[in-house]
Amino acid sequence: MTSEATATRDRPARAPGPLDNATLWERVHDHLRDEILANRLAPGTELQEVGLSEQLGVSRGPIREAIGRLAAEGLVTVRPRRGAVVTSLSKEEFVEAYQVREALEAFAIRLAVPHLEGDGLGELARLADEMDGLAVRGDVDGFFEANARFHLAIVEASGNRQLADMYRKLMGQMGRYRRVSLGLRGSLRRSVDEHRAILRAINRKDSERAAKLLDEHIRVPQRRLEALTSDEFRELERTDT
Repeated sequence: MTSEATATRDRPARAPGPLDNATLWERVHDHLRDEILANRLAPGTELQEVGLSEQLGVSRGPIREAIGRLAAEGLVTVRPRRGAVVTSLSKEEFVEAYQVREALEAFAIRLAVPHLEGDGLGELARLADEMDGLAVRGDVDGFFEANARFHLAIVEASGNRQLADMYRKLMGQMGRYRRVSLGLRGSLRRSVDEHRAILRAINRKDSERAAKLLDEHIRVPQRRLEALTSDEFRELERTDT
């Protein structure tokens, strides 16, 4: 064995490098995101760097990085010289979010249908079956996770990266209101049936039919939301905590 090989073999393991800092802020981001989506950090909650640093046992750098990413996802609002707070949507803003979601998904499915086949179709079918089983068990959280993956799979199949980035940010804002959305929709079983109808249209390569069904699917809670007063919306929001 050469002296160079011996030196390499005997050299102590290299200390962790900068990637560990990236991993740390990502862990902080994932923790805070989970807390927001589970409503353990309610809308309007201030995210103070010093307090979070002490609570989580990390420096303020990873906290700041994580908050910046959450702001990019729409879950946090950063106020100049006043710090960050968990984003809260008014009834009007929630209606607008539904309208934008409808436009993005309808465009995405028209782009996606001609290209969806094989594994892509199989994944949508698997997710539809998963939602069916979760609805039977009454697993609301599991259902909405599968539901989110179904819709995101269609958006990603569009092949339009900018559209997908806009969609992810929008759904970050809307995601913490998923139980509100359920209250507006009224039935997991109805949602399963609507997803299966959308999937049948995709399988037939009927992009216009798929887009029409998707529009109708998104408009169900949207129409009910529009009929609420602001006070009724806030009451429904409080039941989500």
